[in-house]
Amino acid sequence: MQRTKRISTPCYLALPALVLAAIVLQPASAHAQMTSVGINCAQIQSLQLMKQDNMRAGQALIECGIVRGGHAAESGTVPPAPPNVNVSNRPCTDQFNCTHSENVVVGSTKDNGTTIVVNYNDHNANQYSGTSYSTDGGVTFKEIIPPPFAAAHGTNFGDPIVVFNSKLNKWFAGDLTTGCGGQGIGLWTSLNGKTWAKGACAHNGGGDDRESMWVDNEPTSGTYGRMYISFNDFALGGALSIVWSANGTTWSAPVIISNTATFMRDVQVTGSPRGATRFEGTNSTVFVASMDEGGGGFATRQNVMFKSLDGGLTWTNSVMGARFPAVGDSLCSSNAYFAAVNPIWRHMGWGEPAVGPNGVVHYAYARKGSLGDKGDIYYVKSLDNGKTWKAPIKLNTDKDAAFKTQWMPSVSSDVAGKVTVSWYDRSASTTACVNVTDAGCKYQRTARQSKDNGTTWLAQFAVSTGLIAQPDQQDPGIQSCYAGDYDYDTAINGNAFVTWTDGSKAVGGVNVQNVDFAKVPLP
Repeated sequence: MQRTKRISTPCYLALPALVLAAIVLQPASAHAQMTSVGINCAQIQSLQLMKQDNMRAGQALIECGIVRGGHAAESGTVPPAPPNVNVSNRPCTDQFNCTHSENVVVGSTKDNGTTIVVNYNDHNANQYSGTSYSTDGGVTFKEIIPPPFAAAHGTNFGDPIVVFNSKLNKWFAGDLTTGCGGQGIGLWTSLNGKTWAKGACAHNGGGDDRESMWVDNEPTSGTYGRMYISFNDFALGGALSIVWSANGTTWSAPVIISNTATFMRDVQVTGSPRGATRFEGTNSTVFVASMDEGGGGFATRQNVMFKSLDGGLTWTNSVMGARFPAVGDSLCSSNAYFAAVNPIWRHMGWGEPAVGPNGVVHYAYARKGSLGDKGDIYYVKSLDNGKTWKAPIKLNTDKDAAFKTQWMPSVSSDVAGKVTVSWYDRSASTTACVNVTDAGCKYQRTARQSKDNGTTWLAQFAVSTGLIAQPDQQDPGIQSCYAGDYDYDTAINGNAFVTWTDGSKAVGGVNVQNVDFAKVPLP
């Protein structure tokens, strides 16, 4: 950026306004200007300052607006991987009860993310819940033992959710439980993220699945403090449904968002970030991202966004682009409805939505590439609060080729429009991945960021430190085709909180699934 020098006004009072403006906006080097080191900008050529390599010449060139002083790194600079922290640090006795994956991470708005809670699936004995917290901004984590969500609501079957409610100054988290109708949504509450108490049943259901949660933390919203949980209700044929609560104790009856012959998968509920000016209406807009999976297998997919302006009562929807080919190498041998990224990643291309300022809505997802590439990360956004959508763009920057698969993206955005998209990445692979021990199965957690609400994107960089060994899944109590179905990231206080399934740790000679965390500075 060139530095300009405003010329004193009295010398130009007789000049027309347009001429004066042109002079003021010209680089300072075009006019006489004495610098702080005693060199006049008019002397740049006569003194051959551009050839000199001393600090005095450099300072003069900076002040004259000819060269740029030191500044923050820009898009061409790749930042180093941030410190990786193990979240799921429960000691495992063997590889048969050590599956930690499917992560949701949230920071407290009360202390600007100093306290962080991660809720995830952790199969241990007859329950599937794991919860960890950090009180130092993610430098260290402690897994709560015994798991706090393993009691009070019957058997816990995972599918984690967690939010921090700024209005109530309280954490809410939950999973699918037998004590809430057989397969409903049970909740727990906490004032500090460390100690938890039994909460309400958000929904008493017999076939709830893949629930997600969001809280309206914007104080100027007409629904400030309202919490929303979206889910598929397979007691009603998989209906895409939502419930909400202002206090976490009493919950609304379900509102069916979509119950057509076309099954719409619940991907994630979200809404405007705290501090964002509403684009329309008096309430924060609620969004539910969903996917038409085309009947499963490798059928083409389509992304659909539902939105509500009245706190979840009524809904409209928009299609986020044309149908696209499915990500994946094969079909899960245990259930051919689901596609898989070899060797065990069950994945249909699901992503995550996020909302920035000025009515911009972000969504990233995975789809098949070209030239034998089984997965790329694509990004699509809306500039009018989810009414219409721009054409999708590819985010991963490697050239399409066999074995170089990207999958399972997560998205976060803050009130300033700083967006982070992270995903699993095998761009370093040169051989196929079929079995867990194949060299081509190693991967990284990779990311790209935007500092202008998704208009431009900075350089791709690694979030995980080095290549990660592919984890196995030898737990007989969990489907063999599974390494977590999602990883939901968040942004707070100038950082993106990123979690992922990591296979670096071996137990009994087998690389197992663990949850790792990184705090990624926003650009």
